[in-house]
Amino acid sequence: MTSAGFDAKFLGTTAGIPVLTDSGAADAVELDGSTTIDYTHFSLAMSKSRKFASWVAWNIDGGEMKALSRTGIPFVKDPRVPAEFQTGDELYRDNRLDRGHLARRADLCWGPKAEAQKANKDSFFFTNITPQMDDFNQSTKEGLWGRLEDAVLADVDVDNLKVSVYGGPVFNADDRVFRGVAIPREFYKAIAFVVDGELRCSAFLLTQNIVLAEALDLDEFRVFQVSLTELEKRLSLTFPAELHAADTASVQLLEEAERKPLGSLDDIQW
Repeated sequence: MTSAGFDAKFLGTTAGIPVLTDSGAADAVELDGSTTIDYTHFSLAMSKSRKFASWVAWNIDGGEMKALSRTGIPFVKDPRVPAEFQTGDELYRDNRLDRGHLARRADLCWGPKAEAQKANKDSFFFTNITPQMDDFNQSTKEGLWGRLEDAVLADVDVDNLKVSVYGGPVFNADDRVFRGVAIPREFYKAIAFVVDGELRCSAFLLTQNIVLAEALDLDEFRVFQVSLTELEKRLSLTFPAELHAADTASVQLLEEAERKPLGSLDDIQW
């Protein structure tokens, strides 16, 4: 399976992939000597200890999107990655945990039809999946989390309708364990785009408070706009310098105690 993966020059200016810290790299699955695993229109790094991706980066061409069905495409483990480092259906059977895409399936379905179909299928590898309560891409704040990419394309005069997105789970030491798997309760997303030739990047944090007892209960989803620097404090990676320079988070967003969750897409500073 050969795939081009994430394109760092997709936006017409360099916006590369995250760089794992020493501890993050030590915990990462290596494929052909690299911690970066490529698919059609996206790339990712896998954590051996957590058995989920630590980051996923994907390109979206809003002008080339194809409406493709997900019917008949199975969730499968990537045969290139040792099965013991992937979390599969054993976690999701007979409970309310959804198999949630990190790189959204619809985001990846663009380009020539055969390429879009390949990306559609690639999105279902368990390397791109994390447990989500009732699929927060659809349900959180009326779908706010899942609509961030659509919002920037709709609300901002983005050059060439192209965006690059970075996302993944936040691995906390006190994440609750269910069926032997530590379930992430926080996720992050950073969206890079170009306006009038200028690179911009807006970053977000989703806090998903899950109470795992005999039943799976959902407390509340809260979405915050944050800085890349704040995200890095929670992650075993650093974002490229170009994205830091393009960060749209203003000073008033940085005070965590004072920060308010996003109530709607209108609250976002693009």
